[in-house]
Amino acid sequence: MNNQHPQISMKTNYGEIVLELDREKAPLSVDNFIRYTEDGLYNGTIFHRVIKDFMIQGGGFSADFIKKTTYSPIKNEAGNGLKNTRGTIAMARTSEPDSATSQFFINTVDNGFLDHTSPTLDGWGYAVFGKVVNGMEVVDKIRNIPTGRGGPFPRDVPKQPALIESMTLISDKTDQLPKEKEKNNLL
Repeated sequence: MNNQHPQISMKTNYGEIVLELDREKAPLSVDNFIRYTEDGLYNGTIFHRVIKDFMIQGGGFSADFIKKTTYSPIKNEAGNGLKNTRGTIAMARTSEPDSATSQFFINTVDNGFLDHTSPTLDGWGYAVFGKVVNGMEVVDKIRNIPTGRGGPFPRDVPKQPALIESMTLISDKTDQLPKEKEKNNLL
C-alpha cells in the first residue's frame, strides 16, 4: 500500500520547511507535486509573489524570472474537503479551474474565500493538498520580506529573493506502484 501522507523537505535561503501531503484527499495534486519535486523543477525557483496577510506563492519561475516548462494542467481537487487555512499548501492556477501545473502557495492566514463552494467558475476554489508540519517560522520570515516590483510583475515580489534551493521527497512508497498506474494518476 502506498503512503497516503508523503513528506517533502523544502530548503530555502531562509531555512527549511517540511510539508506533509494528503494523497488520500488530493491524489492528483500530490502526485503532480511529487513529480515536479523528483524532476528537480523546484530547485532554484523563487517565491515570486508574497502577500503578507494572504500567502506566499512559488514553483513557477527561476531566480531571474524565467518561467519554468511544465506538464499539462491537472484537474482541480478543491472539492476534497481540505480548507485553505494558515499553513496549508494549495495549487495555484489561473481563472480556469483545471489549470494548475507546478505553481503552489502556502497560506499565511486562514483564507476561507479560496475554498470550494460549488462547481462553477466563481465557486471552484483552490485545491489544498497538504500542510506545513515544520518550519512555519520560515514561512513567516518569507511573508515579512518587503515587496515591490520585480521581473515581469508590477508588485508583490520580494525585494530580497526568497529562493527554493532544493526540494526533496523525505518519505513515500510510491516506488512500489507500477509505472503505468503512476502515469494514469497524473492525467
